[in-house]
Amino acid sequence: MTYDVSTVRAQFPALRAGTAHFDGPGGTQTPAPVIAAFTEALSRPLSIRGTTLPGEVHAETLVGDFRQALADLLGAQPGGIVFGRSSTQLTYDISRVLSQSWGPGDEVVVSRLDHDANIRPWVQAAGRAGAVVRWAEFDPATGELPTDAVGALLGERTRLVAVTGASNLIGTRPDLPAVAELVHRAGALFHVDGVHLTAHDFVDVERLGADFFVCSPYKFFGPHHGVLAARPELLETLRPDKLVPSTDAVPERFELGTLPYEVLAATRAAVDFIADLGSGPAAAGRRERLRSAYAAIGAHESALLETLEKALAGLGGVTVHSRAAERTPTLLLTFEGRDASDAYRFLSRSGVHAPAGSFYALEASRHLGLGDDGGLRVGLSPYNDTDDVERLLRGLTEFLG
Repeated sequence: MTYDVSTVRAQFPALRAGTAHFDGPGGTQTPAPVIAAFTEALSRPLSIRGTTLPGEVHAETLVGDFRQALADLLGAQPGGIVFGRSSTQLTYDISRVLSQSWGPGDEVVVSRLDHDANIRPWVQAAGRAGAVVRWAEFDPATGELPTDAVGALLGERTRLVAVTGASNLIGTRPDLPAVAELVHRAGALFHVDGVHLTAHDFVDVERLGADFFVCSPYKFFGPHHGVLAARPELLETLRPDKLVPSTDAVPERFELGTLPYEVLAATRAAVDFIADLGSGPAAAGRRERLRSAYAAIGAHESALLETLEKALAGLGGVTVHSRAAERTPTLLLTFEGRDASDAYRFLSRSGVHAPAGSFYALEASRHLGLGDDGGLRVGLSPYNDTDDVERLLRGLTEFLG
């Protein structure tokens, strides 16, 4: 069975407005089954989790289904899936807990390639502890973050290394398993920002070597919140602040207050929606169906990216900063003598949404020589089609003409 993008698009009510969306790296549109799951959860009895009354059982089921779905998506254990308001919040929470054991002379490694949400929490936590921050530099000419750029910074006092799974600005995908091997050899922990990666790749946190992995379901068709995946036994060693009567069980000790059950239901539905995009047999487990789905999504996005890159190469005055050998279908463009923000506004008048900026990847934008302004980001998503790409290219041609 081939990937039928028209069938996929028909499940997204927002696409009826006619906009060609290239803003997926900032958040995808929402399919009907996810919207329906949100509504369905609120249409049935709900109460504090328990095992007696219907509302209690419903709530308990929604939480369990959510954890299992994210475990299937990420190759993690359900008992290590933590709900959060955002990936940024979760990273701050973990940074505060981990840094309780840091002291002067300890070291933390961050990369210039990352979104600020995987930089600033660690920099600030290190500052409070008196620890040293070391910076792994990527090559602005190629967009690559060499494994050695991280490895050269590691030592006996390294406590944590934070690296993105894929740059939300230029798409670069570092070799995480190779980095993880060096990090663990040094006796440090490895925190991976998987927000952009999870939207495009079949994730296996164990294979990647991530001790902590965060992602955001609204980047892959779900509602707005964050998720942390970690080994339950690692989470057991961490003692976050919490209310005295709150459970001390893992992962609940990291989740403050009552969970938004309707949001969990919608996230589970988003994972199921992705699983249904593949060609695997219906009888196959969700994890295997997700593997098939990501292969189909990747082939579809790669074909669109090839068309887009080939056409951009023929446009004068355009610089493409996304050059790494391994990367997501995400392009950062700048224009000779023209502002990217002007291109964004020009394209918007014809119903093409390709936003401009540095998108919280300030260090990466500055390292590329683009200051805080960044460029025009074109991000492909599973619902983009050839018509979207043609509209974008026509708009850019007119803008540059």
